[in-house]
Amino acid sequence: MIDRDMPYQVALPDDICTDRNFTLIRRFLEERRLECRTRAVIAVWEDGKQEQWRLHCFGDRAAAAAFLDHFGGIVFDPKRDRENGRARGVWRRQGAYERILDLGPLSVPEAMRN
Repeated sequence: MIDRDMPYQVALPDDICTDRNFTLIRRFLEERRLECRTRAVIAVWEDGKQEQWRLHCFGDRAAAAAFLDHFGGIVFDPKRDRENGRARGVWRRQGAYERILDLGPLSVPEAMRN
């Protein structure tokens, strides 16, 4: 249902969406009165590495673009990235895994960096 009603989705690593970053994201959405739903997805790279990511889902393309411009992240296309709807909860990623510690104004809290 979210994929149908909120198809404009931006993915951020889950550990970058915690602590003060969670507050920054919420404040950004509230100040702009953007409707956003979040859900989790497990990114799986070709080398087998897995990491949880958080999808920020919007019904409006402009809202998703504003979020992406401010925070960065990766555009998640539910049809393409869920293998045309067959891969629920899994996001097949290309290339080698590389941990993201900083993204736009967000950064992984120091306690979670190791």
